[in-house]
Amino acid sequence: MYTLFASIARLFSSAPAGADYPQQLMEEAGARFGRNPLQAAELRQAASAWLRVVR
Repeated sequence: MYTLFASIARLFSSAPAGADYPQQLMEEAGARFGRNPLQAAELRQAASAWLRVVR
């Protein structure tokens, strides 16, 4: 779970203003799917949660 939060924090700290955070989270989830499917699912959930908050 810590790695999930670390990944999200890294995305927010390195992304320029107006970046598409859900897209970045989904891309990261796709990259991690082969190594850690559980973490990929957590990143997808984080992207979905972001979209619910923004809307």
